[in-house]
Amino acid sequence: MIDRVNSDTTKTTPTILKPRRLALLGTVAALGVAVLAASPASTPFGVSSLISPAQAAESAATPPGFGDLVSKVKPAVISVRVKIDQDNDKSAMLQQNRMDQDEDSPFDQFSRQFGFRGPGGMNGMPRQRHQMITGEGSGFFISADGYAVTNNHVVDHAESVQVTMDDGTIYTAKVVGTDPKTDLALIKVDGKKDFPFVKFSDQKPRIGDWVVAVGNPFGLGGTVTAGIVSASGRDIGNGPYDDFIQIDAPINKGNSGGPAFDMNGNVIGVNTAIYSPSGGSVGIGFDIPASTAKLVVAQLKDKGAVTRGWLGVQVQPVTAEIADSLGLKAARGAIVDNPQDGSPAAKAGIEAGDVITAVNGTAIKDSRDLARTIATLAPGTSVKLDVVHKGDSKTVTLALGELPNERQANAGDGKTQQTPGTPRLGLSLAPAGEVQGAGQNGVVVTEVDPQGPAAQRGIQTGDVILNVGGKPVANVGDVRSELAQAKSSGKNSVLLQVKNAEATRFVAVPLA
Repeated sequence: MIDRVNSDTTKTTPTILKPRRLALLGTVAALGVAVLAASPASTPFGVSSLISPAQAAESAATPPGFGDLVSKVKPAVISVRVKIDQDNDKSAMLQQNRMDQDEDSPFDQFSRQFGFRGPGGMNGMPRQRHQMITGEGSGFFISADGYAVTNNHVVDHAESVQVTMDDGTIYTAKVVGTDPKTDLALIKVDGKKDFPFVKFSDQKPRIGDWVVAVGNPFGLGGTVTAGIVSASGRDIGNGPYDDFIQIDAPINKGNSGGPAFDMNGNVIGVNTAIYSPSGGSVGIGFDIPASTAKLVVAQLKDKGAVTRGWLGVQVQPVTAEIADSLGLKAARGAIVDNPQDGSPAAKAGIEAGDVITAVNGTAIKDSRDLARTIATLAPGTSVKLDVVHKGDSKTVTLALGELPNERQANAGDGKTQQTPGTPRLGLSLAPAGEVQGAGQNGVVVTEVDPQGPAAQRGIQTGDVILNVGGKPVANVGDVRSELAQAKSSGKNSVLLQVKNAEATRFVAVPLA
């Protein structure tokens, strides 16, 4: 399971995590050992004479450990202790209870609150009202006047916040602002102007770079672990802005909000989550990148909240089948399911079926890449979108709106089955006007063959097919005609625009 990594609590019973059987892929690293043949002139202790000056210089430059680095940065790392009114935090606690349930995938949604159980309310026992529960996470100062960064889920719903410094000094802190979408929070300690602090790195870490994590695992405080950067750009299913750094420096519950440092003592990421089938570290941790944290923290400091650019489109990834059905050379970009009425995209003429391939000249990989890119831009920013519209490329210029709190970029997960199908769709259809009343467009799905290709793509009874292969359809004959046209043109799949009660989306159904 993916788990938030802050944990320690008082007045609670331990979280019991059910064991999970996992297939772990081990890699064996072959360590090459250079064997030097001693010359006749060498002595038994003359090993140094066998090392070239360049090798000796490189060996001398290698740091013997992380002691100097840790002594430099550790004073800026803090323990964050919060008290929460349990009665006002029911929803978060209910979400946390899922940690004890078997889930379909270890990469299930994050628990929204601490890695603990509250007093009562479990195993059939009633909750006691108005009890305060206590949790601990980590954080770090980013300025001498007391601003500090931690995770949103560390301070979420907190009635009070205390921070403990490396020397044991305790201060009261206030929450300046939070951003649940990136799980970041900014807190402030008043009364001093000379707090030790650290800076965010201006460079993206490389895979294989050393990383040192400092935090408060299990309430121990000031614990240091080291490892390397394992990967970047990780999407762990937490939301449309996922872009995590993966590290193997051991981080555990209680490390949430703590920093991960490079060898220059700069923060490359904020420890946020772990992959944890056992409840503890297995060497797979996830950090919010410094580049993201800097943008979010700056807005929290200035405004107490984060505003993001808004296109006003529902999008999904361009799969290989969708690319084939549209005649695209590569499965890249984000296909627009439906522009929202009155949105910047709709006003600029972007239509359903358009594929956004670049923003301001930078190529877009998929729908999540588009969501992240737009989210980093301020409302009102003028952007140029490269768009494929009905097979033709064009550039659209528009001004971004502001993402309202209740709206989020809808980036489809692209997890539809890719099972080969047959030329038939496996659907019974009827004109929407006859079934749903005059004025309705498209054809309604009245029956679905569970073994047919359309069913494998999630099409259900009651869905309305608005167009096939980019052409509007009004009856069964239109659908058959477009299917035949797609097949005769050599396409392996046909693109359907499907509408249901929740949303409009595109579905590529195989023909071969």
